[in-house]
Amino acid sequence: MNGELNAAEAARIRASFSRQGLMATLGAELGAIAPGRVEIALRPHPGISQQHGFVHAGAVSAIADSAAGYAALSVLPPERGVLTAEFKINLLAPAIGERLVARGAVVKAGKTLLLTQAEVFAEAEGKERLVAFLTATMMSIAGREGIVD
Repeated sequence: MNGELNAAEAARIRASFSRQGLMATLGAELGAIAPGRVEIALRPHPGISQQHGFVHAGAVSAIADSAAGYAALSVLPPERGVLTAEFKINLLAPAIGERLVARGAVVKAGKTLLLTQAEVFAEAEGKERLVAFLTATMMSIAGREGIVD
């Protein structure tokens, strides 16, 4: 990731993430944060699996959406929040491994709308495999500082 956020900006993103009940329920953790880039990691467990033992597409989508949303939040001023307006996800391979990592990035930041993307990788035996690719439109909102939904 290029560049660094100042301590206050990083703390704002970490505080917002800590308020996300779904991320806590899934066991997701916020990783690296940089301007326009955020990582969210998840260790697979039976509570988020589907019938074949893979991580459920809903859990994969949730960490991808949140990574893209926090990437968007990282480039907005402190008085702004972010809401997902829409997303599309391509599930490319079964989500199975020791850990999943969603890497969100801002593609283009406008005044109101931000185009973002996230790649989700499954890590196993020291290797990464791309398992999902998300594109999303995020909406910047006023008066909801640090909010990502």
